[in-house]
Amino acid sequence: MDTMSAFRMGQLNKGNPLRVFDWITAAKLIRERQASTASAGLADDWDWTGGRIYIDGAPVPAEDTYTYLASTWAIPELMLDYEVMECWVWQGETGWTAETYWPDEALAVLRGEAAS
Repeated sequence: MDTMSAFRMGQLNKGNPLRVFDWITAAKLIRERQASTASAGLADDWDWTGGRIYIDGAPVPAEDTYTYLASTWAIPELMLDYEVMECWVWQGETGWTAETYWPDEALAVLRGEAAS
């Protein structure tokens, strides 16, 4: 999506609730499917928002990737081994933001330390 279209969509959806990437669900799916790679991004805008979040059995450090995973209109998505699926929750349910990256509770799920 070009910059002007993204800006227009943002303005049209100003004040709407924010969808954020669902790190818990992503961690559960990565663990259950034993995925080798995982990426995350916003639907129709992966070029500007997407990045790898998991490679070869480990989360990608924040400084080694870029993601922007919150929107009032675009759907946060997870790509596991090249299969793309919606993966989001309302911000009000979690308190996560676009800057949230591998929160502790999701890392615990990845390590098998939390109920899945």
